[in-house]
Amino acid sequence: MIHTILVPMLLGFAVFMCGMKLMELALHRLAGPYLSGALQRSTRTPLHGLAVGTATTAVLQSSTAVTIISIGLVNAGLLTFPRTLGIILGTNIGTTVTTELIALHIHDLAVPLLCISTAIWLLTALLGEAGLIPRLGAPRWLEYVRFVSVALCGFGLLLYGLTMMQSIGPAVQQSPMFDWFLQKAAAGIWWGLAAGAILTAAIHSSAAVIGLVMGFVSIGAMSPELGVALVLGSNVGTCVTALLASIGGSRAGQFVAYAHTLLNLLGALLFLPLTGELTAFAGWLSHSPASQIAHAQTIFNIACSLLALPFCYMSVFRRLDSIELR
Repeated sequence: MIHTILVPMLLGFAVFMCGMKLMELALHRLAGPYLSGALQRSTRTPLHGLAVGTATTAVLQSSTAVTIISIGLVNAGLLTFPRTLGIILGTNIGTTVTTELIALHIHDLAVPLLCISTAIWLLTALLGEAGLIPRLGAPRWLEYVRFVSVALCGFGLLLYGLTMMQSIGPAVQQSPMFDWFLQKAAAGIWWGLAAGAILTAAIHSSAAVIGLVMGFVSIGAMSPELGVALVLGSNVGTCVTALLASIGGSRAGQFVAYAHTLLNLLGALLFLPLTGELTAFAGWLSHSPASQIAHAQTIFNIACSLLALPFCYMSVFRRLDSIELR
């Protein structure tokens, strides 16, 4: 069991997280200098905040990163808590881009992406630091190309790590622990919700958990309905990182983390009884079991954000915003 499940799982997870962080850091270097200003200028209304939160999360490929940045801006007094409500709703929509890309079955592109990105990075190094073309110097565009190559490398590592983790599917399917879990889940999908939340809270990556779920559903080791329940749970578990980041900050910053948690928790509880309907609707839109899971997450996150958006316009938040701005 150690060699067939634990070792590939840990290695794959390490490669996946390395790729995720590499991609996140590279994209942050590209968009980061403009991010804080964009969040401050474009959050006049919750709808504006939702659009900005969606776009920035899609670019940075990390809802946690955008949420933590928002907490930091609130702690610094540069942004008020009510103005982060729309951003929080947007991060839940923007984060679906990663899983939708994973569902496209582009795992075979992992090695070519790694090779191409490495070649581009070496070319920028030769043109820049090595000074092979003295007149060229180190122009700004060369730096952008380098960060793009690093982001591509991170995405390639993400795909490769996901392939390694999903390779343990057959071995997990034959393990007694997995049989026990399936039996419990058959009695109630609450087990799936709890498992998704705990796994995501433990590894701080909902994308990794959803990627694993896609693999299990694709090989028939897990029913799509149970997979969707795990996805709902992963949306709850991902709030742990924001809650940890808010510790020691201002009360307004802590409210941002609480609002993020409340949105995801209430959304999961609202849709859990409708898991069968959500699974069926996602299956109708999908061409494969993996895309069914990805589409279910997308539908869930968009629906939750749109349902919560009108509440952000309540007068209590407008009054709170005016008080904080004084």
